[in-house]
Amino acid sequence: MYIPAHFAGDEQAVHDLLTHHGVADLVTATADGLLCTPLPMVYDADRRVLAGHVARNNEQWRRPVIGEAMVIVRGPDAYVSPTWYASKAEHGRVVPTWNYVTAHVYGTLTVHDDPEWVGDLVRRLSAHHEAAMPRPWAVDDAPERFITGQLRAIVGVEVAISRVEAKFKLSQNRSAEDVDGVVEGLRGYGDERTAEAMLRHRI
Repeated sequence: MYIPAHFAGDEQAVHDLLTHHGVADLVTATADGLLCTPLPMVYDADRRVLAGHVARNNEQWRRPVIGEAMVIVRGPDAYVSPTWYASKAEHGRVVPTWNYVTAHVYGTLTVHDDPEWVGDLVRRLSAHHEAAMPRPWAVDDAPERFITGQLRAIVGVEVAISRVEAKFKLSQNRSAEDVDGVVEGLRGYGDERTAEAMLRHRI
């Protein structure tokens, strides 16, 4: 991934992205070509791994991986209109762009076809995403037999991270006035998440 210096994230920013991303894309190269599955993943910073699960009927986990696996993790993103730039009124030399936060995570893929491992993963994933709910749901709220059946239908996957390429493209190459204009424009469209990301990473 092409990452100009002003769009590179520091270690803490990358950690936050890996910890608080939404659905990620697991990409593997196989003898039959590239395979990709969107799935939620949980980040274990101590072990430096991303873990998730796929449907047992998904062929991706069965196909031997050529080289490293890649996980594409995304943060906020938004279209940026040239009309939001203060510099449009000054000289008009502006064009549309897209602001975004993303990371390409590379590493070794391990498959876990073990109900105990998968059960632990599902509990960690649920606890992570339910934490903000007023009355968090837990796996053990459901009947044990039902959960046992659900776990049989999925297989765990884990990527041991070897390197991360992260890009935080949030108008750092624009003037302070242009950044303010984009933040105001995004907030006008209700995109507080991207606006806040811009403010955190402004130079």
